[in-house]
Amino acid sequence: MDYLLNHIRNIGIAAHVDAGKTTTTEAILFHTGRIYKIGEVDEGTATMDWMELEKERGITITSAATYCTWKDHNINIIDTPGHVDFTMEVERSMRVLDGVVVVFSAVEGVQPQSETVWRQADRYRVPRIAFVNKMDRVGADFFAVIRQGMEKLHARFVPMQVPIGSEASFLGVVDLLSLQAFFFSDDPDEPPTPGEIPPSLRALVEEHRRLLEEACADVDDSIAMKYLEGKPLQSEEIRQAVRKGTLAFQLVPAYCGSALKNKGIPFLLDGVLDFLPSPLDLPPVKGWHPKTREVLHRRASLDDPLTVLAFKVVTDPFVGRLVYVRVYSGTLKTGELVLNATRGERERIGRLLRMHANYREEIEILRTGELGAVVGLKRTFTGDTLSHEHHPIILETIFVPETVISVTIEPHSQQEQDKLAAALKKISEEDPTFRVHYDEETAQTIISGMGELHLEIITSRLQREFGVGARVGKPEVAYKEIITIPVEQEGKYIRQSGGRGQYGHVKMRFEPIPPEKKFEFVNQIKGGRIPAEFIPAVEMGVREALSSGSVSGYPLVGIRAILLDGSYHEVDSSDIAFKIAGSMALRDAVRRAKPVLLEPLMKVEAVAPPGFLGTVLDDLQSRRGQVTNLQIYSDGLQVVQALVPLSEMFGYATRLRNITQGRGTFTMEFYRYEPVPERQMTELVGSR
Repeated sequence: MDYLLNHIRNIGIAAHVDAGKTTTTEAILFHTGRIYKIGEVDEGTATMDWMELEKERGITITSAATYCTWKDHNINIIDTPGHVDFTMEVERSMRVLDGVVVVFSAVEGVQPQSETVWRQADRYRVPRIAFVNKMDRVGADFFAVIRQGMEKLHARFVPMQVPIGSEASFLGVVDLLSLQAFFFSDDPDEPPTPGEIPPSLRALVEEHRRLLEEACADVDDSIAMKYLEGKPLQSEEIRQAVRKGTLAFQLVPAYCGSALKNKGIPFLLDGVLDFLPSPLDLPPVKGWHPKTREVLHRRASLDDPLTVLAFKVVTDPFVGRLVYVRVYSGTLKTGELVLNATRGERERIGRLLRMHANYREEIEILRTGELGAVVGLKRTFTGDTLSHEHHPIILETIFVPETVISVTIEPHSQQEQDKLAAALKKISEEDPTFRVHYDEETAQTIISGMGELHLEIITSRLQREFGVGARVGKPEVAYKEIITIPVEQEGKYIRQSGGRGQYGHVKMRFEPIPPEKKFEFVNQIKGGRIPAEFIPAVEMGVREALSSGSVSGYPLVGIRAILLDGSYHEVDSSDIAFKIAGSMALRDAVRRAKPVLLEPLMKVEAVAPPGFLGTVLDDLQSRRGQVTNLQIYSDGLQVVQALVPLSEMFGYATRLRNITQGRGTFTMEFYRYEPVPERQMTELVGSR
C-alpha cells in the first residue's frame, strides 16, 4: 500500500489481566490475514506472547509490536500486559500511541487494572474505543459493562451495537449506524451474514439508536439542530459526529464480541478506522530546544525536521541491542547520523526493522507516523529524543512509576559476580521500573521492582537469558518517610584548620507537601545574604540528605525546603560548605518535624468460588485489609475488592490457593501511600 499519513493507525490493546487483550490482538491479525490461526494464550501458542516465560505462565509480560492492513489502512498494534507488575510496558506504549482499544470482560466488567490503564490513557491524552469481550461466557452482560464504564471511569460510553443474545446464545449484533442485523457463523473464516432485526430486539435497538443520536447532538451543533427539529440523521453524519466526540475525549464508542471465536472483530476493526485518529488528526508534538529551552512544535509531516522518540530498549539474542522508536516528523534512514538531543550525543542508525512480535523485517526507511526498531544505538535509552543535528528538540519523556518492593540478590559463586552485574545492567536499561543499587553498609546488591511477580520474572530471565544463577533474599517493602509539621532550622558548617577554612550557614523552613510531589526547593534569600552561586549547592545538599530519613533510614518525600536566610565568609565559603550546611539543616529539622512512615497500599481483587467468601474475607481483614466492594456473579463466583498494605500481601497467592482448594485467584495494583499505624511502625523501627 502507498504511504498515506491519514491511512495510518497506531493503536494499543489494553485491559485488566485475563480480559482477553492478547486473544483480541490474535483475532485482529487472523482477520486481516497476518496469521492463519488464532493462537491460544492458555496453550502457549499466541503469536504476541513469544517469550518462553509468557508461554509457560499464560500471561503477557512484555508489550509486543506488530502490524496489519485493513481496508487500505496500515494498523500498527502494541499488545500490552495486564498485570500491574508490568505497568511500565503500558505506560511507555501509551506515550507513543495515537489511540487505544480498551478490552473489558463481559462478565467481570470494569476491574482494577481497567481503571489503571484508563488513567494512563488519560495522562497521555489518548482517544479510545471499548471492546466488550467474552460475550459467549456465562454471565455476560454488554449493557452492564457500559454502565460500569460510565460510573467507574467517568466516561460517556456509546454502544455502536446491540448484541443479539448472550452467553451460549450470542448469535450476532445489530449495527446502530446502518440499523442492520448481522449473524455470526460457527466457522471463524465465514463473514457475518446480514439479516432482519429480531422483533424482540426492535424496541431496544430504537432506544439505543436514540441515545446514540443524543450523544452526537451533544458534540456537534449541526446535528443538534437537526435532532431538535426531528429530522432524520444519516449514518455518515452520525459516524462523523462520533469521530469528533471520540477525538475530543467526549465519547467512547463501544463494540462487543468474542475474540476467541473470532466474533465481532470486523466491526471492531471498522471502529478503529472510523473513530481512532491518524497522525494527521493529532496536534503538533511539543518539545523544547536542549540549549535555549525554547518551546518547539513538530507537525506530523515528512517536511518537518526529524523527530523520533525512543520508547523501549530490548536485548535481542540475535541482533543485540534493539531500540523501539516512534517517528513524529521527518524520515529516519539506515546509515544516517542523528543527534540524541536528550544526552547531547551523536548516534549512527545501523539497521531499521519492522517488528511482528519477535519476528523482524529489515527495511530502509521509517517515515512520519510509523513505529519500528533500530539496531546500532549504543547510548540511547527509554524516553530519549533523536533529532536532526541542526534542528535539535527534546520531547516530553515517559512517566516512570515508583518501585514498591526490594530484595537482596547475590550470585551462586564469586566467579559469577561480574556476569550478574552485567546482566542486571542490561535488564535495568530495558525496564526503567527495575532498579539496582549497592548498599555500602551491608555490602549487598539490592534490586527493586513493581511487585513479587516482577522480580520473580527478572530472576528467571537471569538464568534463562544470561546464564546467571542467583540467590534472592526475602522481599522488603519500599517504605517512605514524611514530616507532619513545619519547622525552621539552622545549618552551620564551620571548620578552621590553620589554612583556608570552610564556612556555610543557612536558615531554612521545611514544610510537609503531598508525598507524590516528593520535593520542592524555594529560594527566598534577599539582599545577597548568600551569594547566588552557593544557592544550588544548598539545594543539592538537601536533596542528597533526602535519601535517608530519621525514623528508620527510609527515603524522605513530601518536603518543601525554603531557604530563608544565612551568612557567608568572603574567603572560607565554598560550594561544599553550603552543601553540607543544607544537608545538616534537613537532618536536624526532620527529627523535630514529627516524622512518620508511609507504606504502599494496594488495591486487591480476590476471586473466590462459591462457598469460600467468608474465609477469603476473614483472611483479607487479618491482613489489615479494608473491604471496599463485593460482587457475586450469576455463575456463583464472588469477587472481593479491598485495600491492603503491601507488607501484608507477601505469600498471599499460596494462602489463597490453600483456603479455596486451589480455585481462588487475585490481582493487585498500587493504590497510594498511607501512614503506617503506630504499632507496626514501632515494630519496623525496632527491626531496623
